[in-house]
Amino acid sequence: MTSEEGARVFQQNQKELFRILNLNKKCDTSKHKVLAVSICPQSLPYFAAKFNLSVNDAAKRLCGFLKSLGVHYVFDTTIAADFSILESQREFVQRYQRRNQEEHALPMFASACPGWIRYAERVLTNLVTSHICTAKSPQQIMGSLVKGYFARQQNLSPDKIFHVIVAPCYDKKLEALREDFYTALYNSQEVDCVLTSGEIVQIMEQKNVSMKDVTEVAVDSLFGEIKEGDVVRHDGKRSDGYLEHIFKHAAKELFGIDVKEITYKALKNKDFQEVTLEKDGETVLRFAAAYGFRNIQNMVLKLKKGKFLYHFVEVLACPGGCLNGKGQAQTEDRKPDKALLNQMEEVYAAIPVRLPETNMHVQKMYQDWLEGMDSKKVQETLHTKYSAVNQTASSLDIKW
Repeated sequence: MTSEEGARVFQQNQKELFRILNLNKKCDTSKHKVLAVSICPQSLPYFAAKFNLSVNDAAKRLCGFLKSLGVHYVFDTTIAADFSILESQREFVQRYQRRNQEEHALPMFASACPGWIRYAERVLTNLVTSHICTAKSPQQIMGSLVKGYFARQQNLSPDKIFHVIVAPCYDKKLEALREDFYTALYNSQEVDCVLTSGEIVQIMEQKNVSMKDVTEVAVDSLFGEIKEGDVVRHDGKRSDGYLEHIFKHAAKELFGIDVKEITYKALKNKDFQEVTLEKDGETVLRFAAAYGFRNIQNMVLKLKKGKFLYHFVEVLACPGGCLNGKGQAQTEDRKPDKALLNQMEEVYAAIPVRLPETNMHVQKMYQDWLEGMDSKKVQETLHTKYSAVNQTASSLDIKW
């Protein structure tokens, strides 16, 4: 991390949130900002487990607390993950169909984890970056939705919105600083500030507020007066489920096979698992989930040796996946709170699954806002490009 990046990451804290809140209380309305907070799905189980609430109650009470501070809108980022998964599914099928013509078509690596992306760009270089899916992460698509779609609906300039993400890990603070997620015309980042789930709890403690005492308020949607219903999630045990969604989609699109249930096979450890699809006695799809730095290193080593068997890998920097992000479920000595994490996993597993294809709002936005699924605007809004950064590994401070 450069010194400039370090300074800008340090600015993403509670003080920055309260700076905007205090600015909104002053008489000069020209400097007022519309404050929008988007909450990651993997953060909600933390609040539910920590305060012994259902996940739906936790979402509404968290919304109530944020609005009591002066936040105007509170959104759920699940819709952004819908877009990210749908674009990742389509890209995998296209890459698979081009695999004999393009050297770097396969394997495809997931692009949702900023810790993994940073490591790939800064350390692994073009060996890996050409294999990374170009779909933006849910966080950055949510930035496009809030500062693009929602801003237009509200007749607001993007720079008049201050957009905060509540996330399970610190790496998302760095992701928010990426130059490709910046609109020069409005001098505006798509995400202005990332606060971890733990930092939100710190604000509650500073305010001497308990979640159980907060009034429930329905979470907002991007669509006017409509409010969000019950919390839903995607397939996947501890993340947004890219592996499961892409696997089922590819099985149907490429081989005409409807996969109802996925069977994971644990290999060296529980954080490296594989899934295969058989047809006529042949393995036609081989996917893997690689969580944690050790498994990522082993995966890259196989790629370098030319012994890589997988078509797709869901890569996450944190062992145990997104629920185990370092911004939540940590003990005072900065170690994982295993008891709380187990509760969080139970809460997350109990949330109903909604397929991204069934979200009618997403289908409508493809047509009305993005000008069709194959449009230039889809590429500009929902995709980016990852490439090697000229920086040595010794100058980095990557801790997962």
